[in-house]
Amino acid sequence: MEKIIDFINVNREKYLDELKALLAIPSISALPEHAGDVKRCAEWCADEMRRIGLQNVRLIATPGNPVVYGDWLGAPGAPTSLFYGHYDVQPVDPLNLWESPPFEATIRDGEIYARGSADDKGQVFMHFKAVEAHLKQNGRLPVNMKFILEGEEEVGSVNLDDFVHAHKGDLHADVVVISDSGMFARGVPSMCYGLRGLVYFQLDLRGSSTDLHSGSFGGAVANPAFVLAQIIAQMKDRGGRVKIPGFYDDVRPLEEWERRAWSQLPFNEKQYKKNFGIPKLFGETGYTTLERTWARPTFEVNGLLSGFTGEGAKTVLPAVSMAKISMRLVPNQDPDKIAALFEAYVRKIAPKTVELKITRMHGGKPWMTSFDNPFVQAAGRAIERGFGRPPVFTREGGSIPVVSTFQEELGVPSVLFGVGLPDENAHAPNEKLDVSNFHNGIIASAYLYDEMAHIAVPA
Repeated sequence: MEKIIDFINVNREKYLDELKALLAIPSISALPEHAGDVKRCAEWCADEMRRIGLQNVRLIATPGNPVVYGDWLGAPGAPTSLFYGHYDVQPVDPLNLWESPPFEATIRDGEIYARGSADDKGQVFMHFKAVEAHLKQNGRLPVNMKFILEGEEEVGSVNLDDFVHAHKGDLHADVVVISDSGMFARGVPSMCYGLRGLVYFQLDLRGSSTDLHSGSFGGAVANPAFVLAQIIAQMKDRGGRVKIPGFYDDVRPLEEWERRAWSQLPFNEKQYKKNFGIPKLFGETGYTTLERTWARPTFEVNGLLSGFTGEGAKTVLPAVSMAKISMRLVPNQDPDKIAALFEAYVRKIAPKTVELKITRMHGGKPWMTSFDNPFVQAAGRAIERGFGRPPVFTREGGSIPVVSTFQEELGVPSVLFGVGLPDENAHAPNEKLDVSNFHNGIIASAYLYDEMAHIAVPA
């Protein structure tokens, strides 16, 4: 491994220049006007995969954006690792809050700023470079590897489940590796063993065929903005507990060892509030901040729209109102069941004075894995060798729906091998990736393949 690590260290600056070229492509999957850029980014990734020595590289069509596939299968008897990542990125709005152009990667104070730097192009690219180092120095990889990169993760991976199901044979592996998660804190490398799931809805209310004069009609017609506020207000009690009947029935409770372990992590609530400009923390009574964000389900309003919102005054009674609603789910909760409970509850409490439309959007199942899985243990050793200290074991409040898909369709464990930091603004202006974490992540990835090679797999 020594010559591989030396090769990575020698090429450190070169890697940053190469990453900048990838980050320059505005592959925003949510905006139709960037469809060409998304396709161009897929082609760029395919070209890079061929250049570093992967084989059978191709773009595989889906009803949406293509999946990029490549492999190297020259290690008979060794485990096969399936790497998953995504090449699409979030929109950049509001653009005026960016300190440098979002698609002109800029390094400041040891961070590389650009949309996609942390989520997920930078983390995908570190595996490209680890593969390249092995192939350049040894002419082979210690394990068999397959790569799939999708272009719709930021819009809910709407075609990925069908893709995995249709290509189960091609994707057969012993483990899935995903680098789309984060470290617990700066200087504290982590292994994530649990993710929350998600259900997402849009509520639309209509109270009249057109906006009405609030003086002429106020008091005679229901105001859909006010009705929407009343519906939302009935979703939680004052202690932060969700009031949807049956919502908590299947929640997997926290283990006492988890609560003890998490209480020992270097988490400072005062600094947490300061970092994100939070006046006072709020959440479900009886749980700490980490417990609430990692292991308890949530109900959140992601957006509201109704009536007149311009400058000045307009005495209007709006015809319609809209809310975007998400619920994060924890192990044992089923998205379909929670969605049905939510719809039933909304229809029960919504008055007949408005027309109600409920639209279910994307979602995903929660996930957990076991510490004693040999691939998880191998990843822990690789992280320690790459970052100089053993990882802490954490859960993550976000969702990566495909993790459960891989578990169900392929029957193999997943290893979450991320290097992002909590303050890296993954979906916000000024997204960034710590340059040292990027470099150490390449080294840790190179060690990961070496560590996995020693795991016995069925013939």
